[in-house]
Amino acid sequence: MRPMNARSAGKLTLWPGVGLVAANMIGAGVFLSTGFMAQSMSPGPILLAWVVGALLALAGARAYADVARLVPRSGGEYRYLSDLLHPSLGFIAGWASLLVGFSAPVAADALAAGEFARTVFPRLGATWIVPVGPGVAVTAAQVLGAALIVLLTTFHAVGLRTSARVQNGLIVVKALLLAGFVVVGLVYGQRSWPTWTAGAPGAGFPAAAFASSLFFIAFAFSGWNAAVYAAEEFEKPERTVPRAMIVGCLLVAGLYLVVNFIFVANLTPADATVVFRYDTDRVTLGHAVITRLLGPGSGAVMSLFTVAVFISAMSAMTFVGPRVYAAMAKDGYLPAALRGEDGKPPVGAIVLQGALAVAILFTHPLRDILENLGAILTFFAALTAAGLFKVALARRGGARPRPSALVAAGVYVVATIAMFVYSFRLSPGSLRWVAGAAVVGLLGWLVSRPRARHEVPPAAAPGA
Repeated sequence: MRPMNARSAGKLTLWPGVGLVAANMIGAGVFLSTGFMAQSMSPGPILLAWVVGALLALAGARAYADVARLVPRSGGEYRYLSDLLHPSLGFIAGWASLLVGFSAPVAADALAAGEFARTVFPRLGATWIVPVGPGVAVTAAQVLGAALIVLLTTFHAVGLRTSARVQNGLIVVKALLLAGFVVVGLVYGQRSWPTWTAGAPGAGFPAAAFASSLFFIAFAFSGWNAAVYAAEEFEKPERTVPRAMIVGCLLVAGLYLVVNFIFVANLTPADATVVFRYDTDRVTLGHAVITRLLGPGSGAVMSLFTVAVFISAMSAMTFVGPRVYAAMAKDGYLPAALRGEDGKPPVGAIVLQGALAVAILFTHPLRDILENLGAILTFFAALTAAGLFKVALARRGGARPRPSALVAAGVYVVATIAMFVYSFRLSPGSLRWVAGAAVVGLLGWLVSRPRARHEVPPAAAPGA
């Protein structure tokens, strides 16, 4: 993998962008989802669900690739929705990125890294009572997670070269460990088609379970749009960013299919129930496979690998997230101190995200928050893809979306609508989260709009 470099005044190139996308995508989801699915689905439907999930992620990446070509600027959904649809939607998406899209997942990954580390170092399981307030309990794992956030925040704030080196190092470590897992699974494990079944015999295709599984898989594939948040950090962003998203998504999709074949070929539904003990025992399907193939002592190695996966994802989000807030600051919606300087990391925005992540780490039950607010991020991604149709129908001149991008956007939007309808029927609470976030964000936009109007000129039209 070609390293990030400072060539062309600190601009990033294709393969660092691919690594950034992969680092954001590969997390715990791929090592858990099939365990839940195996309780009601047989190997064929499970792998088919992963293929469908990969196609949907690629459809989203293809739609975003054309959005990135039309609007080659940093900021992700904040920038795209502001330019393609309306500034109020962009503002709401930007606030969602700050509070949900990056700060909360960084906190969740930091806590998970600390918890998995305690399976190797048991003393990290200690609980300390902090003498501030009425018996505030703080675990050693939380302290380790906070230390990781501070460390990564410092690395990414020092400078683009240091940030790039840290990110590249973590990507290489993650790639080597994943490659090792695949080699062990294919060399020492079963390679024939598994014969176990799940669900009632002769019940036919498990349509309801298949539809539900797509939510797990969508979570595992999230992060395919990571490069768009830092588009202006790349050489020729209108070309490099789209390619980084599509290549990164393709590589991760292929890896996910191989990894999940290893799971279904080597584990039965009973074996896969380890995922239900994820919160208490800190084990994944990866632990189950490695323990079966190499023995109990190898579980510690898998725990260290899992910690590396979490740290790499934290680093990637620490790199890309602050670019959203810096873009909002440049437009006058956030304090000027968060803008940053051209060619340098936005230090103020990086520190802000790190501080929010630490605060969330110590104050919130992360799992419930992330499960509810994941719907918000999916909503804004679908809105961004839908923005291509507004550009295609506009009568003004300039660049237009390509037909293949419109087809991909249509597939992604329709699939998202179907997933939302199904989700809202099962859990009406997620609708309240989306509506609440929209109302709060809209009020914030109305308050900050007069200041922004006086500080920045109107944005140029896409493709102008």
